[in-house]
Amino acid sequence: MEEVSTAVAGPPPARPVPPPRRPSRGGSRRPPRPVPAALRRAGTLDGLAVAALAAGVLFVATGLLPAADALATVRRTGPLLVFLVAVVVLAELTARAQVFDAVAVRIAILGRGRRWALFALLVTFATLTTIFLNLDTTAVLLTPVMLAVAARLGLAALPLAMTTVWLANTASLLLPVSNLTNLLAADRLGLPVAAFAGRMAGPQLVAVLATAACLWLLHWRRDAAARYPVPVPHRPADPVLFRVAAAACVLFVAGIVAGVPLAAVSVAGAVVVLVAFAVRDRAAFRWSLLPWRLPVLVTGLFLIVETVGRHGLSSLLAGLVGTDPGPAGIGLAAAVGAVLANVLNNLPAYVAGEAVVPAGHTDQLLGLLIGVNAGPLVLPWASLATLLWLERCRAAGLAVPWRRFLLTGLVTAVVVLATAVPALLLTAG
Repeated sequence: MEEVSTAVAGPPPARPVPPPRRPSRGGSRRPPRPVPAALRRAGTLDGLAVAALAAGVLFVATGLLPAADALATVRRTGPLLVFLVAVVVLAELTARAQVFDAVAVRIAILGRGRRWALFALLVTFATLTTIFLNLDTTAVLLTPVMLAVAARLGLAALPLAMTTVWLANTASLLLPVSNLTNLLAADRLGLPVAAFAGRMAGPQLVAVLATAACLWLLHWRRDAAARYPVPVPHRPADPVLFRVAAAACVLFVAGIVAGVPLAAVSVAGAVVVLVAFAVRDRAAFRWSLLPWRLPVLVTGLFLIVETVGRHGLSSLLAGLVGTDPGPAGIGLAAAVGAVLANVLNNLPAYVAGEAVVPAGHTDQLLGLLIGVNAGPLVLPWASLATLLWLERCRAAGLAVPWRRFLLTGLVTAVVVLATAVPALLLTAG
């Protein structure tokens, strides 16, 4: 496995003290104004979210996007954004209750020092987290857990980090909750959870297996025979919060399987853990707990895509995607979706592609969905989950080798699409 170096903090080398400057004739210089704390904490995604929403509002204000169309877009995305915010709050507090840490350590124990077993267990863990708790949850919360596992076991961090980001994307095909694009597709097609999962089960299984094979060959195979020290079981700091958060996650998953509306079941799970933390750990209630940039960015992207679609993008995509409902049209929709997701972002790529897929072409729309979900592995802005993952890697001091990231991501995206699309064709109507 490739060892990834991280910067180790230490005292900076001593620098010579410059001689004092003489005051200029115009008087003493004013000290620079301190940067506000909010701006110091702002990251790349904060600026991107604000810029996207500002652009969307500007398009509406200038008439490039009619207000009626903008309002219809907001109404359609409203329940999705409620779900997204609630599930992120649920997952964030679940992580603070150390549920993910306990699971990760238990996985390391189950691996018994064997790296191939650890690999298989971590792939399963990341896959299930993505399927049931959304790909953004995997990127935000599982990334630091994976990096902590690597540090504790003395493993290179990059293979575990790549396991997280690739499966956050490719394992997001099975359920409507796994990805916002799935929610949009299920709504467009009128498919309940069970029917949607039935259509996507084959592509999802093949996509995960293909991703796992690429992860092993491209990132994990080196030093596979070496062993790691088996850790001791993790003891949560607050057992009550641990049990409540774990139970809330179980109820959330059960509600999804039972067909409870997604916004309702996610809000219910979030309320359960919020009440528990209000009683036992109010320090968890920080402004950063509210994932404001996600709904802001998503709303802005939707408005931008609606505007660009009205002014030429839809005509271009209609010519590229075509109207063939057969295998060729399904494969073409998947390929166009994957390319467009890497160029723009998977969410606007799906929205733009959906607008040109003819009504009733269910298989072609599902092909597009495979492309925009499993294809955005090449460029770092191809999905919101990848951007969130990148922020977590930078915060942990992990240097991502971009040439290797791009090349291995390209290989994996091609392999996944080349296997998942035929799996969809096997069940095509």
